[in-house]
Amino acid sequence: MLPMDGVLIIDKPAGVTSHDVVARVRKIIGERSVGHTGTLDPFATGVLVLLIGRATRIAQFLSGAKKEYEGLIRLGYSTATGDVTGARVEPPSQAKLQSSQSLCREGIESAMAGLRGELEQLPPMYSAKKIAGRKLYEHARRGEDIARRPARVTIHKFDLLTPQESFSANDDGSFDIPVRVVCSAGTYIRTLAEDLGKKLGPGAHLIELRRTRAGQFPIQSALTLEQLLEACEQKTIGDALISSHQALSHLPAMALDKDNLQRTLHGLDLQADHLGHLSDAAHVRLSMNEELIAVGRFDATRGLIHPMVVLRTD
Repeated sequence: MLPMDGVLIIDKPAGVTSHDVVARVRKIIGERSVGHTGTLDPFATGVLVLLIGRATRIAQFLSGAKKEYEGLIRLGYSTATGDVTGARVEPPSQAKLQSSQSLCREGIESAMAGLRGELEQLPPMYSAKKIAGRKLYEHARRGEDIARRPARVTIHKFDLLTPQESFSANDDGSFDIPVRVVCSAGTYIRTLAEDLGKKLGPGAHLIELRRTRAGQFPIQSALTLEQLLEACEQKTIGDALISSHQALSHLPAMALDKDNLQRTLHGLDLQADHLGHLSDAAHVRLSMNEELIAVGRFDATRGLIHPMVVLRTD
């Protein structure tokens, strides 16, 4: 199989890690150089952006993209992990869900409104964030509670995904509400669910989560692993592969001529006075014939672009 370069959008199934998906894709397409731009929890599904071949070098320009999710939050009790995989944590005996009126749409939306905008989130102990060289969930499994710094995130949208005016209780007295979240990269939806539970009563946790968009890539563009295997067998994988040039279409572009191509390949600065409308340190696609040659950084003071990540080496 010929080497591949570009971006693949995979619809991650539940029950496997993002690393498991990467390993499976490597085997299916016969390419060892495969990475992703943002982890999904094992129980979660949906958009996983994979970078193939030389496209792995553009990860830094995609990993900060806005994300969209659809999820199901269970109100009534929390869990040790903040999601459906953790053991139930019983609330204090005096804690109970607020009056049934607060679980009507108006009460829930009022609580959700207080969780929009810029927030500080404490990374959950059961997460893949690394501290002192070890993932937090590894510390948690050893019974260690590690000091963590809160991170600033932005919740652009946090809305109910139902026309219901009220919600019926489950057999155990909990309530399930479907939600949609649009947020900045690095947001923990589990933590958002827990914070909602604190506002409404004795706790909450996330029981379902599906990423429906990462940056410009919607779930409609995603392939299941089975579809990817079929595309490889039928040799139509090229139809699903997104070029690096297209994947970075959110960045301004500069077309290279032959002279600037050689300068770019040698990492030399390019004159770019015509891009003076860009902000200082803006990233710019350096392309020829819609092939991404490099990504540069614009120096507004000097009117130059410095190639910072070069994809082509010839």
